[in-house]
Amino acid sequence: MMVHQPVMIEETLEMLNIKQDGTYVDATVGLGGHSSAILSRLDEHGRIVGIDRDDNALSIAFERLGNNRVHLAKGSFSSIDRILASFGVAGFDGVVFDLGLSMMQLKDLGRGFSFNSTERLDMRMDRSQALSAWDVVNRYQEKTIEKILKEYGEERLATKIAKAIISNRKQAAINTCSELAEIVSAVYGYRGKIHPATRTFQALRIEVNRELDELREGLSAAASGLRNGGRVCVISYHSLEDRIVKNFIRDGAKSGALRNITKKPLVPKAEETKRNPASRSAKLRGAEKI
Repeated sequence: MMVHQPVMIEETLEMLNIKQDGTYVDATVGLGGHSSAILSRLDEHGRIVGIDRDDNALSIAFERLGNNRVHLAKGSFSSIDRILASFGVAGFDGVVFDLGLSMMQLKDLGRGFSFNSTERLDMRMDRSQALSAWDVVNRYQEKTIEKILKEYGEERLATKIAKAIISNRKQAAINTCSELAEIVSAVYGYRGKIHPATRTFQALRIEVNRELDELREGLSAAASGLRNGGRVCVISYHSLEDRIVKNFIRDGAKSGALRNITKKPLVPKAEETKRNPASRSAKLRGAEKI
């Protein structure tokens, strides 16, 4: 079984303010790291509902968490209310969102998330859905690709990269991750510390998986299902996600529905970023339902 290091686990557990007999939702259960830690603090009456779009992650989480107090479901977190209803759960005491891509997904080259993969462009978290990164790169219009790169990747060379994609695909389909990474690298003309295709790949992944829309819908659904005093905790990894979470909490506080419990986001301690470099960009925000 893959060893998983959940990001900012102690900070998340403290922020959740766990009740031993409470019901908690892990909206991005992944390999079960956060769920496992929450479960260790629950008594026989407490339970967890774990949600993920990735079949591989769910099977690993099931193996790790297999327990009559843990319910796992395939789905997107915008469907929290429907999934909870299917388990007969009317409300919950806390919810965790650990956003972004897992190392398992990134390292599985067949999933088509990595620059280094010579496999087909894919990037679907749920492999049963139709739209993949291949479709975006090879079928979307130039202006649409440019818009995606600007909005979801904050890519300053979006116009040039979109033009290069169209030019290359006229010769032959852009089939693999490494082919696309080379096209973007050629636009930049150099390789820096951060791979030049980083923002392009982020943008495509967000488009394919509707990540920002899912986040907005998921936060709204979570706020509806939380019991009074229940808490929502969100770990984000880039500014687009963090901005949505920040605005959601701000608006909830203004309307009197939420209490902001993180005026500034928490970030990983130095020892955690040293142990797990992937945690470097993480930001944790939380709010309590009033």
